[in-house]
Amino acid sequence: MSEDKLSSFLKTGSDWARMKTSVPGVFILRMPAYRTSPPRLAVELNPTDESGTPTKKRGLVLRSAAEFVEYSGLFQQERLQSLLKSVEAVNPAQVKRSSSKAGDEVLQI
Repeated sequence: MSEDKLSSFLKTGSDWARMKTSVPGVFILRMPAYRTSPPRLAVELNPTDESGTPTKKRGLVLRSAAEFVEYSGLFQQERLQSLLKSVEAVNPAQVKRSSSKAGDEVLQI
């Protein structure tokens, strides 16, 4: 990973800007300053379509390695998968839409 590239993105990126990484579905998100907190970078997990464009407006935002560990434990819960299958069974079917953007900068991980 290029810390110089991340540092530059933190300094010059616009609020809520999203930078692609070399891992599909993993993005760097520039969060704006809030009250006394300066702008920060976070990792966003967001499924992508065939062109690498995020499929959701906002994905799962991870601000630290500790948050990642906590979420990892939640994802390992067997009951979560059965709950999701039940929710999927009662929800109406979703219509897939596609969009594509070319020329975005990519951070190699």
